[in-house]
Parts: sequence; C-alpha cells; structure tokens
Amino acid sequence: MQRLRPAPRGPLADALAQAGMLLDFGVRTSAATGRVLLRARFAWRECLDQAWFLAAVTTLPALLVTIPLGVVVALNVGSLASQIGAEGYGGAVVAFVVVGQAAPLVCALMIAGVGGSAMCADLGARTVREEIDAMEVMGLSAIERVVVPRVVAAVAVTMLLACIVMLVGISTTLLFQVYVLGDSSGMFLSTLVEFSRVSDFVVALIKAACFAVLTGMVACFKGMTAQGGPGGVANAVNEAVVISFVCVFVANTALTELYPVLVPAEGEY
Repeated sequence: MQRLRPAPRGPLADALAQAGMLLDFGVRTSAATGRVLLRARFAWRECLDQAWFLAAVTTLPALLVTIPLGVVVALNVGSLASQIGAEGYGGAVVAFVVVGQAAPLVCALMIAGVGGSAMCADLGARTVREEIDAMEVMGLSAIERVVVPRVVAAVAVTMLLACIVMLVGISTTLLFQVYVLGDSSGMFLSTLVEFSRVSDFVVALIKAACFAVLTGMVACFKGMTAQGGPGGVANAVNEAVVISFVCVFVANTALTELYPVLVPAEGEY
C-alpha cells in the first residue's frame, strides 16, 4: 500500500485533499474486503478480538445513554399527549424516535467516540513506530490485515448493539409510561405495533451498519496517516471523532429522507 502523508496546505485545500484521500481509502478497503472474502484469507482472529473489545467498551455506555433517553421520550410524550388528549400514542412515538433515529445514532456515536478513537490511537501508534511500513515491506497488505477486520467488527458490533438499544429504549419508555405516568400498557403496545413496521427495524439496522462502516474507515484512515509522534496521534484521534460525527449525521439525514421514498407509508396516521 502506498503510504498517504498529506503535505502542508491551506485549510480549504487540506480539507479537499483529506476528503479525496479518505474516499480513495474507502474504495481500496472495499476492494480488499471483497478479495479477502473471495480468497478465504480473512483475519478472523483479529476480527473477533476487535469485536470483543468494541462490545466491551461500548455496550455499557450505550445502555447508560439509552435509559435516560427513554425516560425523556416518555416524559415529553406523556406531557404533550395529555394536553391534546392522545395519551395512548406513546408507542407510536417510540416507533418513530427510538427505533428509527435514536438506536442507530446512539450506537454510531458510541462506536465513533469510544471504539473509533481507540482504533485510531492503536493504528496511529503502529504507524509512528513504522510497524505498518514493516508489514508492507514483508509483503503483507496492511488494509487486508488490520483495516478490514476492524471495519467488519465495527459493523457486527454496531448492528447487535442497535438491537439491544432498541429493546432497552422501548422497555424503558413502556415502564415509565405505565408505572410513572399511569398510562395503559395495552394501548402503548397496540400503537407500537400499529404504527411500526418490520421495515422500520430493518432500516434501523441498515443505518447502524452504514454508520459503522463510515466510522471504522475514518478511524483507520486517520490512524494510518498519523505522523509527528504522540502529538500527531492525539490530533488524528480528535480529527477522526469529529469527522466520524459529521459523516454519521450527514448519512443519517440522507437515509432518513430516502426511506419514505423507497418504502411509502401504509394507511393513515
């Protein structure tokens, strides 16, 4: 792999160059993923190690964010619904907010802020110690050996984490509305089933997978282009987190706008 080290430029030129290099890195990573899967050369041990690490560092923070989020959704829904006489529509709001938006976003932010920063720091340290260069000299593809397993692990963990977050978010909202606000659990579940579709859950998982691919590639790219010693690695981690957040929100906006076009709503709300 040809090493990518951006030369000093102006802010705008540097941003454009970084975007182009990131796009090229993404294309080469996608091609490398296809190669290792077709040739049965996938680094399963590295992937499993990364998946276990990501699951260990992201699961608890994601749940700690989801529980108060479910309480806030239930509290706001209950307050607004009581004013307009629609107390039984909490389940419908959960279907829209927790399943469609909150679950994949919470998982993506956890992967980017916790897991992605760790991946970037690890690859950045290897880069400044010239371990990546040594790997290339020995004829091993750094992208196939260290990048592809990390991206695949991020996708698998984020999709599983999204399922857990959806379950916890729905359960938290249900319990709060039933035992604190005094609403009917039957009405909550009936509106949840009525206004949610299987495609909503599928799209939530697709969103989570897309967000994981973006954050994983950004983290690996910034780590493998880090330079300047420990200070350069720290700067690369900060940039990776910021860029990942921006990419996630842009992708979420695009997917959210595209979903009702591809899957029109059925019935009337």
